[in-house]
Formats: sequence, C-alpha cells, structure tokens
Amino acid sequence: MRALITGGAGFIGSHLAETLVLQGHHVTVLDDLSTGRLENIAHLAGAPGFRCIVDTVTSESAVEPLVDHADVVFHLAAAVGVKLVVERPIHTIHTNINGTETVLKAANRFGRRVLIASTSEVYGKGHALPFREDADLVLGPPDKIRWGYATSKLMDEFLAMAYAREHDLRVSVVRLFNTVGPRQSSRYGMVLPNFVKWALAGQPITIHGDGSQTRSFTWVGDVVWAMTALVNEPRAAGQVFNIGNGEEISIRDLARRVCDLTGSESQLVYTPYEQAFDSSFEDMPRRVPDISRLRRLLGYEPRVQLNGIIESVIRYWGDQSGMRRKPTTARRRTPVASYAAAPVSV
Repeated sequence: MRALITGGAGFIGSHLAETLVLQGHHVTVLDDLSTGRLENIAHLAGAPGFRCIVDTVTSESAVEPLVDHADVVFHLAAAVGVKLVVERPIHTIHTNINGTETVLKAANRFGRRVLIASTSEVYGKGHALPFREDADLVLGPPDKIRWGYATSKLMDEFLAMAYAREHDLRVSVVRLFNTVGPRQSSRYGMVLPNFVKWALAGQPITIHGDGSQTRSFTWVGDVVWAMTALVNEPRAAGQVFNIGNGEEISIRDLARRVCDLTGSESQLVYTPYEQAFDSSFEDMPRRVPDISRLRRLLGYEPRVQLNGIIESVIRYWGDQSGMRRKPTTARRRTPVASYAAAPVSV
C-alpha cells in the first residue's frame, strides 16, 4: 500500500509514518517544515519506500502527483498551536482551508481514499457534554481570533462532506482531542510538553486563566490506531468521528499531576488570558469527547490513560534535556501500552 501523509514531519504525522513504515507500506511525507521537523522522521530515512518532500500542501503542482501515486491520503497538514493561531490568523485560515481543498480536489480527480484531520475546537462553546459528532456547534464572534481556527477546520469538514455527497469521494473526518506523546513540540503553546519541561527544570508552571478549564488527553498511539483502522473500514466513508479519551481533568490539576509524577517543587503561576495572548482571546471551558460512534464501528477503546501519557512525555523530555525527575519511593512507573496500529490494506 502507498500512503501519502501531509504534515508527516509533525508530531502525529511522524508517528503515523513510523507505524506504516513498520507495517511494510510505502510512505511519502509532504511537509513545509513550518511546524514539522525533519528530526521527527530522521530515523525513517533509508527505509524501503519512504521519502520526504519539502513543499506546501497549498501547492497543486506539488500535491497532485503525490496523490496520484498514493492509494490513501492522510491529510494532517495544518496550522497548529494556540500561540501560532493567535499570532498568525491569516496564515492559519489560508493554510487550513486552501490546503484541504487542494488535497480533496486531487483525491477526487484520482479516486483516492482520504482521511481529513480536524479538531475538537469545532465544538466551540457547546454545553452538551460529552461532545457528540451530531451536536450543534457554537462558535464565538469573528473579533475573537481563536474562533478563526475553529471555523477554518469546520470549513474543512464541510468541504470533505460536500465531496463525499457530490462525488462519492471516500473521505472520513476525525476530530482530535488534545493528542499528546513523544515528539510533541512545546513551541506553540502545547500545554503538556510545556508543563513537563518546566517541572523537570524546577521552573514555575504558567497556567493561562484560573486553571479551571478542563481537557481530555489522548495518547498518540491510540490516535494512530484509530486513523489507520478508519481508512480500512468502508462504512467510515462520509462520516465524522471523535478520536479521544473520556478522562477529563482541569489544567490546574494537570499541572499538579505533572509535579507529582516528576517529583518537582515547581510553583503554579496564573496568567490572565489577555496578558498571555491579547484581549481578543477566548477559551473553551470544557472539552470532552463522546467516542461511542468510533467504539461501535471499530471497537475503539483508549489503551493508555493520563498517568501513562504523562509518564511517556516525562521520559521523552528527560531524554531530550538530560534532566530527570527526582527519585521517590512513593511513585510507581505507569506502563505505556504498545501502539501498533491496525493493518492498512486500502
């Protein structure tokens, strides 16, 4: 099988590429390296059938021949991270919408199976929790820059469903809920890598707002498993799926959990949103997925829970920085399950 992964040098994309290469598939990565890193896929260089193309997903001349050569397209390329979204809103909207349209046009032309990565941000200010794929979506006003990202990803979904309806394109959409694990960059405001790095260094842990906002964190291996299984399931075409973990935690309690698991004495520091970003920023108070649709179709169950996820991130950043957690006899290491993905045969 020949797979194209846009954004394949990024955090999730590199794990997906690694899994498919290990399964013996031919994998092409397309990435402009704006947020992705060649270091994430350096260990795949030289693997049979693996190649990396440095170009932008908004370029039809770059995308079309790669889609033509592929059997399945995983479209993960996007502007990511709260910090980037706030600082570069035009780039965010342009990259997300135009990139997705370019991929869908090429996939439709060559009749390729496609999976589009969207985000839990599209649920916006919805209060009916946990969030279901068929729920009404409640977004904020256009002067709140955060919602431009959510709107661009929602437009990606509408485009995907329009291609499925008008052209019978075999396309599925996944809404990802705070995917975390090794290789996730702390550069663009990703919360868990930042908390772990600060805790290992004994630095203050900065929390935006009062820390009462809640999230549910998903192990990257569970996300890779679900995505590879979905492209192999004909009934998934034309549908939207949440991929997440139902374990909910406040950001304040997440910081405390990180301190406990690292043995850190870092202090928690609270910064108002308008100081961390600007007055146009608005946050989601809660974000919890309903994963019953994915469970019914694939038998999906998250295999790694929050402590195991945090432990994996601690080990990764400890290796990267040379810093280690403080020893304690009270702490037990939480094993992280293997995340071999579902075999892909599209």
